Amino acid sequence: MLINKKYLSVKFSESELRERNRALSILLDIGNFLSRPLQLKDVLDGVLLKVLDHFDLAAGRIYLTDETDQYLILAAHTGIEITGLERVRMGEGFSGLAAQTRSFILQDVTALEDKERATLLLSKGLRIIICVPLIAMDKVLGVMNLASTKVLELDEGKIDLLDVIGNQIAVAANNAKLYEELANKIKEVEEKTDTIKFFAYSALHDLKSPAIGIYGLTKLLHKHYRNLLDEKGRRYCDQILNAAAQIEALVERINGYIMAKEAPFTFETIQVKEVTDLIRNEFAAALDQRHIRWVEPETIPLINADRLSLIRVFRNLVDNALKYGGNSLGEIRIGYAEDQEFHILSVADDGVGMQKQDSEKVFEIFQRHKTSRGTEGTGLGLAIIRVIAERHRGSVRMEPGAEKGVTFYVSIAKRLE
Repeated sequence: MLINKKYLSVKFSESELRERNRALSILLDIGNFLSRPLQLKDVLDGVLLKVLDHFDLAAGRIYLTDETDQYLILAAHTGIEITGLERVRMGEGFSGLAAQTRSFILQDVTALEDKERATLLLSKGLRIIICVPLIAMDKVLGVMNLASTKVLELDEGKIDLLDVIGNQIAVAANNAKLYEELANKIKEVEEKTDTIKFFAYSALHDLKSPAIGIYGLTKLLHKHYRNLLDEKGRRYCDQILNAAAQIEALVERINGYIMAKEAPFTFETIQVKEVTDLIRNEFAAALDQRHIRWVEPETIPLINADRLSLIRVFRNLVDNALKYGGNSLGEIRIGYAEDQEFHILSVADDGVGMQKQDSEKVFEIFQRHKTSRGTEGTGLGLAIIRVIAERHRGSVRMEPGAEKGVTFYVSIAKRLE
């Protein structure tokens, strides 16, 4: 057929396939149905109806093995009374025998050893019983039991076809069970996560007021009574004040992290220069006192973003530069770039800097760089920035300077809804 031809092209047609090859058309139809993401019961009910329709059969049942592999449990049925047939022991009857021996079994109803059962089936007009083992990955997962009101003409091809359909059903049933187990696990995790979140928010809310109260009272104690204490008392007072300040700062940073992660964002058109002016004025005293230059572009395009989040990004990055830049810090530079998909904001400094190997770790929660030793901080500032960037469908990265300093880049998607 391919002689003297470089390639063969045959357009797919499901209707023509049905005419050319009925067996393959049946497999195609059942395969398409089983490929849908359905619940296990829907999978078995639906595929049983399709098998009965394609083979012109009157009734059917599908059993799945239990966890012990000792019983078959009825999972789907249609067209037949199932009282007393809800559970079948492995090896019992033709369904149990088909599962135990991994064999396709066809039996004339009149030849059944259970004459009472034979009489019942004959009274319903059923003449032939077929049992197809459901095997996947060399494991018997169940049995499909089919019944016909007329004598069937089965050849090896039809038997093979039913065996392959049994394999398809077994694979689909196994996948559906795994999907349901996964869905249940996810639901459990979500419920536990909601419980943990509620506890964390409640604990944070309950801690905030006493933390602020302790800090305020300690400041008053430090201000009015420190000089009345001896040297050891003054030292204790200073230590209490520092500890109270750290508790208040940690509570505020954790609250900031939760807000960045959970609070709804309002995306609006923002003049970034207004935000950088606000941050510049906020840190003006520290910048002037340490003679640090503030450099930024003359113009920055409008950006669609959450305003409070953008303010928090610049505030945390500038605060980090001032805290960890060291005595050599002489300049903080605001930058802007863009590509087809993102606005890219940056804050650079010429301070102590960081190593390239720290570029990912510094954005993790409660991670602090070795240069931060001796400097107050919670290890949440950069983690908050990362969350904000990701919720803007962007990312963060850090690049160390050639000799000193560091630059932090925050990308924000241009198309935000």
